[in-house]
Amino acid sequence: MNPAHDRIALVTGAAGGIGAATSRLLAAAGACVVATDLHDAPGEALAAAIAASDGRIRYLPHDVTDDARWAAVIAEVLRIHGRLDVLVNNAGLFVHGRTDEADRATIDRLFGVNLLGVVLGTQHAFRVMKTRPDGLPLASIVNLSSVAGITGAAGATLYSLTKGGVRLFSKSCALEAAQLGYRIRVNSIHPGIVDTDMARRVADALTARGVPQAAVDAQMAGAHPLGRLARADEIAHGILYLASDDSAFVTGSELVIDGGLTAR
Repeated sequence: MNPAHDRIALVTGAAGGIGAATSRLLAAAGACVVATDLHDAPGEALAAAIAASDGRIRYLPHDVTDDARWAAVIAEVLRIHGRLDVLVNNAGLFVHGRTDEADRATIDRLFGVNLLGVVLGTQHAFRVMKTRPDGLPLASIVNLSSVAGITGAAGATLYSLTKGGVRLFSKSCALEAAQLGYRIRVNSIHPGIVDTDMARRVADALTARGVPQAAVDAQMAGAHPLGRLARADEIAHGILYLASDDSAFVTGSELVIDGGLTAR
């Protein structure tokens, strides 16, 4: 049987990168996927492509910083499917730059998506997941953090702050859910640098500052002892593991998928 057979899974930030790869993999593994994003055109294209391959998916527009929109998205999931089994809080932003140069609008947006979005999603998921029939497996919340949430990163201090917050929030929520008897597991994923549009935008910003493209590529790949960037589907497989019963005894944990970056 597919590891996500008939799971009802909500994936935020699903229009590209890790979110898109996760939506494809969950659908292929038997889940009913609700994919959400602010970028409607690629989100709808993703849903159409997955549906064309017999995957079960629906796309919904979603600003993860908007509490009312979270309520509406969850209500739509319940209307269609009757329950929510898996939440993947994937939506996120990366901001590269010095601490003393960040403007308030950038800080607010970064904290809003990377921290507030995860908090709101977890709150709404807790409310609908906490009382589940005994015959169903524990619900699973998977929060996307980063290796920067473990080690920190010069030049990305505010991003590191948000991802470190996601890490500890996930652990605390896992303990709280267990203490309160909620039938929910909560874990975090910590990728290294992933070959996505987000990573390419960082590379473009560095080259715009005069760093040679070859040097940027070598630096990003060389950060990992395995000598390359991660593929989005490699992170998605970790998310599938945490979403499925293969990880039934895993909660409050952090799954690091970083090509050895944090082993140094």
